[in-house]
Amino acid sequence: MTTESPSQNELQLFENLRGRLEAIAYRLLGSAAEAEDAAQETFLRWEAADRSQIRVPEAWLTRVLTNLCLTQLRSARARREVYVGEWLPEPLLGGDPMLGPADTAEQRDSVSTAMLVLMERLTPNERAVYVLREAFAFSHAEIAEMLDLTEVGSQQVLHRAKQHLAGERTRAAVDLAVARPVVEEFLAAATSGQLEPLVKLLTADVVGVGDGGGKVAARATAVLGATAVAKFLRGLFRPAEAKRAMLGGSPDVYAWTANGLPALVVVVGDRLVGVMTLEATADGITAVLSQVNPDKLGRAGRQWAATEHGEPLIRGW
Repeated sequence: MTTESPSQNELQLFENLRGRLEAIAYRLLGSAAEAEDAAQETFLRWEAADRSQIRVPEAWLTRVLTNLCLTQLRSARARREVYVGEWLPEPLLGGDPMLGPADTAEQRDSVSTAMLVLMERLTPNERAVYVLREAFAFSHAEIAEMLDLTEVGSQQVLHRAKQHLAGERTRAAVDLAVARPVVEEFLAAATSGQLEPLVKLLTADVVGVGDGGGKVAARATAVLGATAVAKFLRGLFRPAEAKRAMLGGSPDVYAWTANGLPALVVVVGDRLVGVMTLEATADGITAVLSQVNPDKLGRAGRQWAATEHGEPLIRGW
């Protein structure tokens, strides 16, 4: 059976929903590149579908997208097992539309770097139900239809997902004005050459994680505890010619936000080479999460190049 090409109105309808679809896919996959691909594949299926039989386009598109992501998640589990070093999601800088809605604590939590890591613990179905319900407020009836569940089944899956994530709540999103003092204090301590200022900023159970993906040098395992993380950071922020050679030049360091949280953006020339996100609470910094895998910095690099970012905190470090 052949179908007609989408009309201008149908194309515009999809484009109006593309950002929302990409935001859902990003939360499900933890990858901006894969989220873009999933949204584009959804468009191709929309283009090939008999649209006269589609009563609610948004529901149909979300169902197609979610099921594409579920297939991707199942194969991603196998890829994670052979991933070189620690895995972290692809960062999204402040202002990126793929961050999606941020009106509620659940919406903000669902896109934080730490929560995206935690959601790796969930089964694909648990992750899908959690994201659709908590971040995008779909009803259990709508989710059940999308995932071929019963409404009660959707509620049970959400309950299990919340149990797996219980006690692991992440922090509310901040704007750049709030993030900047956090980053400034952290950077001053990290570059002081002393342990004590850093230890004071960290919680006792702080974790440090770096993702180089086998492409860039990064610790193969997480660093745990305030003293151990402080020692690691002191070494990381100690200037050295070998580090500049590895980065391809002297980096500038900026204060920004990534995934709604305070972040350091490291740039060499016009290349974004790293994003370090700080999970901060009233008790101190609970996680230092560094993405330096160049395969996961493409979108952040494009976003950075298109953004007016002012002067760096450190120039030519």
